[in-house]
Amino acid sequence: FVSSRQCALAALNDVRQFLTDEGGQVAVFDATNTTRERRETILRFAEQNGFKVFFVESVCEDPDVIAENIVIIDVGRRYLVNRVQDHIQSRIVYYLMNIHITPRSIYLCRHGESDLNIKGRIGGDSGLSARGKEFAKSLGQFIQSQNIHDLKVWTSQMKRTIQTAEAVGVPYEQWKALNEIDAGVCEELTYEEIQQRYPLEFALRDQDKYRYRYPKGESYEDLVQRLEPVIMELERQENVLVICHQAVMRCLLAYFLDKTAEELPYLKCPLHTVLKLTPMAYGCKVESVCLNVDAVNTHRDRPSVRLTNTQPLSMSVSSVVKKPLCLFSLKGKCAVSLQLCLRALLYNKVIKL
Repeated sequence: FVSSRQCALAALNDVRQFLTDEGGQVAVFDATNTTRERRETILRFAEQNGFKVFFVESVCEDPDVIAENIVIIDVGRRYLVNRVQDHIQSRIVYYLMNIHITPRSIYLCRHGESDLNIKGRIGGDSGLSARGKEFAKSLGQFIQSQNIHDLKVWTSQMKRTIQTAEAVGVPYEQWKALNEIDAGVCEELTYEEIQQRYPLEFALRDQDKYRYRYPKGESYEDLVQRLEPVIMELERQENVLVICHQAVMRCLLAYFLDKTAEELPYLKCPLHTVLKLTPMAYGCKVESVCLNVDAVNTHRDRPSVRLTNTQPLSMSVSSVVKKPLCLFSLKGKCAVSLQLCLRALLYNKVIKL
């Protein structure tokens, strides 16, 4: 027989391992910490390990809600917040005050196929192709067939999402935060052109696609930060259709499906397909609906070979610095540092390390 105290101590040991050995930043110790003794144990544990403690207590005073086994403060009717002391704690409070348990669905789709999609060019602000316009009409018919109560429609500020929403025939709201990832100097280029003109950038992006930032542009990591207000508002809303872009849809999908930073940039979000997300107690149900309108495939698979003595990269750098360069397989922040150093070499800049 294992006592509840032994279980609690074992769980605290997991917390220590996660925060110290695995690089975690926030750990949720979910338990019935209702006694002074148990809370003192947690505080003592935190003090010994140099952790901050933030208690979140769920209280329900409505008998009807208790009878339904819903553990929320009267379903969000009232909140009591005390001693919020730093940024992370304030963000937790903000998040808790914006989520709800009302049954709802979030519909995610990309714009209809664009003229630049057909040409294999990334970014830009082109309009819809003929097939893209056909998809927009089919999307409108699909949404009407769903008979969705009080549906809200959000788009980016780019032509292709706006044209798609116009054909749906319902009011929509434009979000600048939903604009596609900024590819900087690579805007409106094909991947082949990027590899030819910027072989270093092409190789570095394959090394760490999530953290790689286009010159004068954005990274997926930047995009996730930009989308935070959108995600928080999605948590507040009920039924929403988001007409967006490939990178943006990947970020939103990764949030609701709890995908890692490694997985996020390679999630498949094909054109002319609607994903219906239905948040549930411990996850999110996903339904994929293809509207049977042909479109080009814009997905680029994860490269099978990472940056270990990558030939195009070594050639591009050595042709500038005229000296041998040894490359190692790096991950995470080290890869970003390598990216900055090699860019400096290319542009004849000096970095003091």
